[in-house]
Parts: sequence; C-alpha cells; structure tokens
Amino acid sequence: MSPPNTDANIDIAAQLKFAAAVLHQGRFAEALASYDKALENEPHSAEAWYGHGESLWHLKRYYESLGSFDSALAFDAQHVRAHTGRGRVLALLGRRADALAAFDKALSFDIQYAPAWSHRAAALHDLNQFVAALECYDRALAINPDDVESLFERSQLQWLRFQRAAPAILDLERVLALDESRAYARGDLLHLRMQTGDWKNLDRDIAALHHGVRACKRVVTPFVYQSIADSPVDLQTCANTYARDRFPAALARWTSPGPAHGKIRVGYLSGEFYEQATAFLTVGLYELHDKSRFEIVAFDNGLNDKGPTRQRIDAAFNKIIDISSMTDGTAADAILGENIDILVNLNGYFGQGRMGVFARKPAPIQVNYLGFPGTLGADYMDYILADPVVISPDEHQYFNEKVVTLPNTYQATDSKRQIAEDIPSRRACGLPEAGFVFCNFNQSYKLTPETFAVWMRLLRGVDDSVLWLWESNTTMSQNLRDEASRHGIAPTRLVFAPGLPHRQHLARLKNADLFLDTLPYNAHTGASDALWAGVPLITCTGTAFAGRVATSLLRAVGLPDLVTENLGDYEKLALKLARDASLLRSVRERLEQNRTTYPLFDTGRFCRNLEAAYKRMVEIHTSGEFPRGFSVT
Repeated sequence: MSPPNTDANIDIAAQLKFAAAVLHQGRFAEALASYDKALENEPHSAEAWYGHGESLWHLKRYYESLGSFDSALAFDAQHVRAHTGRGRVLALLGRRADALAAFDKALSFDIQYAPAWSHRAAALHDLNQFVAALECYDRALAINPDDVESLFERSQLQWLRFQRAAPAILDLERVLALDESRAYARGDLLHLRMQTGDWKNLDRDIAALHHGVRACKRVVTPFVYQSIADSPVDLQTCANTYARDRFPAALARWTSPGPAHGKIRVGYLSGEFYEQATAFLTVGLYELHDKSRFEIVAFDNGLNDKGPTRQRIDAAFNKIIDISSMTDGTAADAILGENIDILVNLNGYFGQGRMGVFARKPAPIQVNYLGFPGTLGADYMDYILADPVVISPDEHQYFNEKVVTLPNTYQATDSKRQIAEDIPSRRACGLPEAGFVFCNFNQSYKLTPETFAVWMRLLRGVDDSVLWLWESNTTMSQNLRDEASRHGIAPTRLVFAPGLPHRQHLARLKNADLFLDTLPYNAHTGASDALWAGVPLITCTGTAFAGRVATSLLRAVGLPDLVTENLGDYEKLALKLARDASLLRSVRERLEQNRTTYPLFDTGRFCRNLEAAYKRMVEIHTSGEFPRGFSVT
C-alpha cells in the first residue's frame, strides 16, 4: 500500500485509512508518522488523534499516548475507542480507579463495545476484584465470543483465582482453535490437564512443547515447563525466550552508590508473606538475621492475612513496604529510595512475582532464590543461590545468573515450625486403621503417568496399602481413580486429603508411613514438611534443579540411603521399606534424631552461611568487579 498524496487538498479520509492499515500491520513508527501528517492537514480530527494515541501506545510512549487520547476526546467527547485507550494507559500507569472511570465512560456511550469490557476486567483483576473481573470478561465474550485475549485471560482467572479447571480448559481449547500460535496457551492447556490428572496424549503434547522451546517459540512459560522438562539446556532456552518476551531489561534505576551505610541492606521481594510455602520456609531466617550487621526490608507484593506466620514476619523485618498496588516503575523507585544493597527475588516466575521490577535494576545486586528452582533467563539477575546437588559444578553454564553454592542445602527451613498438638486418627483422615500408607502431597501437576505406574505397582505389591494424595480438585481425584482402575487397583485405595492449615497438615502427616517423591519435579516444601513431621521420604535424583531438591534435603538430614538414581531402584527401595517394618522403624528413628542434629533444620547455621554469601557479593561489587560464582565453605 502506498501513502496517499499529501498535497493541501488531501483526502483526509484516505490518509486516515492508510495510517490505520499501517498501524494494523504493526508498523507503529510509520503509523505515527502517517497520523502526524494527517493532523497537519486536519488538527481537529478526533480519529487522527485516536490513531496517534494508539501508535504511541504500541511504541510504549505512554504519557504521550494519554495526551493524544485526551486530544481525541476534546474534539469528540463520545469517542468510545479513545475513552477505552485512555483507560488502558491509566491502568498501566497504576491509576486503576481512573482507568475504571474511563472504561465506564466508554460503555455509557456504547454498552456493546467488547474491548471496554475486557480492559475493565483486567483493571478489576489488578484491584483483586476477581468476581467483578470475571463478570466483565463474560460480558466481553457474550458480545464477541471469538476474542482470543479475553478467552485467554478468563482462563487464567478461572483457574488461578477460582480453581475452576473445566471452564479454564474450555477457554484455552477455544483460544487454540482460533489462534493455534497464541503465546503460551498450549503450555497452559497442558498444565491444566496435568492439574486435573488428564494424561491423554500427554507424550505427544510434551514433545510438541519441547520442539517449540528448542525453536525459541513462545509455547510454554518457564513455570509450566519445569514440570515436564529434565534438560537444563531446554530449561534455560525456555527462560531466555520468556524473559526477552515478557520482562526485557528496562532503564536501570540503580546507577551509583547511595549514601554510605554501615550495615548491609537486604531487600526481600515476595508476593507470599503469609501462610504459604515460601514463608513457612523463610520466616525463621528473617528472625535470625544478625541485625547488628544486616538491615532487612520486605517488599510485599501480596496480601496480609494477619495469620501467625505473617505476625512473625512483621516482627522480624526492619520495615515492610507494600508494593502490591504500585506499577513496576514506582515499586523500583521505592526500592531505590531504600538504598538496598541486595534485592532477593523470592518468586521468579512463581506466584505473585514482580520480574518487571527487577528488570528496572533498582539495586546493585539482584539474587534469584527459592521461589523458582531454575534460571530466570534474565541478565539483570546477578546470582542464584544453590548447593552442590541442585546445581552441579559442571552445569553452571546453563544459568544466566552466577551460581553461589551454599554448603549442605540451598533450602531455608524454619526450626520453629509448629505441629498441631492434636494428631488426628487415621480414621479421621479417611485412612484405614491398619495397613501401609504411602503418601505424596505434591501439587497434582507434578504427577506423571510413569511415576504413577510405579505407585500402582507398589500398591499391588503391598497388601492392604493405600496411596494418600492431596486433593487439589475433584476432577483430578476422579481421573486418578480411573487411572488406578486401569492399572488393576481398586479406586478406594487412593485416599484424597483436603487442604488444611499448615500446623494441622503437619500433624496429619504423622499418619503416613512413607512419602513417595515425584519426577521430573520433586517435592520441595512438601519434602521439608514430611521430614519435619518425621515421615521418611524416598526420591529419585533428577537431571535438573527442580528434580534434585529432595536429594539435597535428604543428604542434609543425614539420610542419603533414601536417594536413588533411577525409578527401578526407587521402586525396589519403596517396596523393601514397606515390607520390612524393622528397617522402616530404624529409618524413622534416625530421622527423628537427625532432625535436631543435622544441618537441614538448623536455621541458625543456614542463616550464617547465607549472610556469608551476601557479604561476599557486596565485597565483589564494591571492589568494582563483575558478579562471579563462588562457594561458601
């Protein structure tokens, strides 16, 4: 398409048509220039100003974009798309109440304008108004059932906020029917099917994701990929692709040292400073930091449930700053203002993360730790904390971060974690009063057909045994019971446990005889829970970080004999322990003794090792050197 004539007698309609076509093709700079020319000829054109704003939006010149939308509305106060565009900018700038007002204005002129409903839904989601957000997506899709983005976002909302797998799966299937290349939809669909124990065509779908990852396509997020990948090379490729796409490096906030201060200032950024796995592991660490040498600041991106763990967190930190309603830029500025030396990313691509904040480099040293067991694929992350098991010395090249190797284990644990005094009976837990209890309390997406087949053979080989699993959703329970039947195992031998508060969960764990780990993604906090509750755990060492965590924990608690190197040996060991009561009893006794004498649950020892790592990071930085890997001895 050629640009229209730009003589004084220009046909403005033709010029606007050309500019709109160029904009639609994604040639945003050219579209902006075309709208500039149109505005030279007709400066009062609301449509030209609207297109001008859209072009600037796509070029990420957001404040200028807002001005253009305002100009459009100055010449046409009922321009529905300009009101909607204005709302999009305001939402991105963190002015969500103003954004909602803009969307409402658009809908007051055209209640059937689907984009206003879908963007209104996104703003409500950011305000944690999830029911209202879902209603808005429903309205948008009632008007335009083929809106791929609304379908995709509704699927995320249905699952992540309401745990409704079936409608989320239907939305994702519809997304892929409309746009088979929609970024990350294929991986999310596989993840939801694994969440529900639906393993039909699993090998084929996993192979397709591997192929897409190796071609650097946007087929799966790093979080989802960890549950199916066992190659550090593939995992790094996936993370690199995702980081470049979603969280590219932005203008660094930190450029030079702030005012001198004697203590090392460590900022912990998390969306889970409440009754959640990451907090269960780290709360003791926060309490034991040497406050004469370290100041610790929490940057809270989540909710305050005012529960017992949060109360301990509140008391442990020097300061807690709520960044949950801040934009990435505003949050980065807040962190910069605290003069933080080391900013620790406790989420990565898990949970309520804020990678966009880290992309703005608000601290001189940025550390990937605990929440995401793998590389984040982002060069603005300087270090990753590990141990010799989860990242072996010959695999450091598969991590964009420099590897800091801690002794014993990388995982923080809390030696004050409380177990409820009232231990429920087996009957109260839905378990038989007699017989062997195998258990696994991992999230259901970590379960795979290969491991499940091993478990079914164990049930067949141990009379009166049952498998005790966490019930994340009822569809999963039914699918796994059906799968058990296909293996010739009575479905009643699978017992499903509902969610419980953490103290009560640890108490009921005592009714289990043996925890069976998963591959390629191990139990992490779940493994720590079992060992703390006195339940022996057996694992099979994987080939990537996420599949080696349980091995790390077992070695750190003095039980390396419960580590196997292949599923055949894993099955043999489980069968041996289940059939030999005296052997299992001796393992439990060793675990009970080692809990208080070995490094795994020695929070003070871990804290000192971590502080030594932080001190070395600061020394490297202040000497003017680039980050480099090292070991804490």
